Amino acid sequence: MEWWILILVGLVSGTVGSLVGLGGGIITVPALLFLASTFPEYSQITPQVAVGTSLVLVIITALSSTFSYLRQKRVDFSSGLVFFVGSGPGAVLGAYLTNFFNPESFNIGFGILMILVAALLTFQNRLKPPEVKWSVERKFIDAKGNIYRYGYHRPTALGMAFVVGTVSSLFGIGGGALMMPVMVLLFRFPPHVATATSMLLIFLSSVMGSVTHMIQGNIDWLAVLLIAPGAWLGGQAGAWLSNRMSGNGILITLRLMIIGIAIKMVVDGLS
Repeated sequence: MEWWILILVGLVSGTVGSLVGLGGGIITVPALLFLASTFPEYSQITPQVAVGTSLVLVIITALSSTFSYLRQKRVDFSSGLVFFVGSGPGAVLGAYLTNFFNPESFNIGFGILMILVAALLTFQNRLKPPEVKWSVERKFIDAKGNIYRYGYHRPTALGMAFVVGTVSSLFGIGGGALMMPVMVLLFRFPPHVATATSMLLIFLSSVMGSVTHMIQGNIDWLAVLLIAPGAWLGGQAGAWLSNRMSGNGILITLRLMIIGIAIKMVVDGLS
């Protein structure tokens, strides 16, 4: 078994996922499917197993980075728990819907989703936030004393969170890649607060989705054991880097990587 590859996968996915609030599944799922198609000892990893295994690892990454963000006082607990009310049931539904995918349709669907994620990462700073009447207003004071005012419309937030929870559990990506732009563009969250709060939401939603996948037997526990240490360390490293550097260079590299993965997944699905 190429055990060192799994450790490296955990480290990369944990760092990238925590750094930009994605959760790491965009790396883990394609990596597991690649290993399944390349090494005979991983042939038991189907798309369903890759998704279930990824969600367990997303829990580790999200929990690790959430602890770091808590120390930095960047997590909006109240908003995160409201969003979880919507995303939790969605995560259970998404885990159930995974059973209806064959490998080809899963690859195509995952590839299309990754292209959408890359587009959101590319244009989220250029899109003009729509006017949304807030039913909940929030004030956040960070560790440096900076004050941020933002808010959300509760029914809209619950509906969006449900969709994000469903999609994230369906494809094992964690959901932050979809929820972060919603929080920033629609509800005017400060980006650094959105990143930290999305990791809390990812953690809670992934627990719900993972339990459903566990019941269905869609988790490779040996892969979890080997990837977990890197995912935990990566989660800490990503949160540390996020507080000390501009994310533009990282985001450009991430977009190119996501597009490359997306193209490969779609081509594999069509072929």
